Amino acid sequence: MATRRRVLTAIAGAALPWAMGGSPRAQQNYPNRPIKLIVPFPPGGPIDTMARLVGEQLSASVGQVVVENRPGGGSTIGTKFVVAADPDGYTLLFGSSGSLAVAPALYSSLDIDPRKAFVPIATVALLPHVFVENLDVPADTVAEFVAYAKANPGKLNFGAGLGTPPHLLSILFKTEANIDVVYIPYNGSAQSITDLLGGRTQFTIDGLVTLLPLIKAGKVRALAVARAERWPELPDVPTLVESGYPDFVIDAWTGVVAPAGTAPAIVEKLNGAINAGLKTPGAQASLAKFSAIANLGTPKDFETFLASQMAKWGAIVKLAGAKID
Repeated sequence: MATRRRVLTAIAGAALPWAMGGSPRAQQNYPNRPIKLIVPFPPGGPIDTMARLVGEQLSASVGQVVVENRPGGGSTIGTKFVVAADPDGYTLLFGSSGSLAVAPALYSSLDIDPRKAFVPIATVALLPHVFVENLDVPADTVAEFVAYAKANPGKLNFGAGLGTPPHLLSILFKTEANIDVVYIPYNGSAQSITDLLGGRTQFTIDGLVTLLPLIKAGKVRALAVARAERWPELPDVPTLVESGYPDFVIDAWTGVVAPAGTAPAIVEKLNGAINAGLKTPGAQASLAKFSAIANLGTPKDFETFLASQMAKWGAIVKLAGAKID
């Protein structure tokens, strides 16, 4: 009986490396075939473009990376695909605040806790938000906007897709400023921006990547940036912190995760390669085009960051009363 237990223990011990992302030899030879980097959104947007930047950097330093778009279900289809993949380092998710922090709180059918389903590999970038208004609104500051909204309850609108940053952040501002403004749901961001420019809606809080060109062109008025520091390209625009909202520091973000059980050696190798790539002038220039900030850190840093972001965005989703079955 003792001999049998020793044999079973030896078998279990030999199998453990495979359960945790492959044998030591496989980990040492990693990667020896293409790595899939799954983007849970359609091609062409900022997140997809950042994923391709990371894919190029990894292909040059680690091994061939193929970016694969698996959109649908508000990012849930691609996310579920990676959760179900083998934890061998060959299927990764290019995640974001939308897919890893908002979606778990927004989609009832997702039933995935990213803190348990994934191993964080590396954060990639932060994407700031900015508060803008239609030019017809008679306000040049956040304080003036709030005063105008209070003098005209129920007359100012904001439009956005359900559960998107413009929806959630505008609801958060509405609550913190104690103003009565109206949410108008849209199927996509393009029409909501068109209606903002046309004066059918009056304000939004959305990404700088979307709104900075309109601000520079004088088509909307920037009132505040949702960061602790002013944005270099908008030096005269204060932050929401400066404007009296000290907790309104909320960036969107991107990062790479792997299925739970992926070997630490693989995670560390990918983290080092991603961080090194983000330090290059080419990567810095590419991120700048999207008004994004490189966000380097360890896997442990990402683990802590993810937990805090899930709590923050989850609370805003609850505040907005947003839910999708």
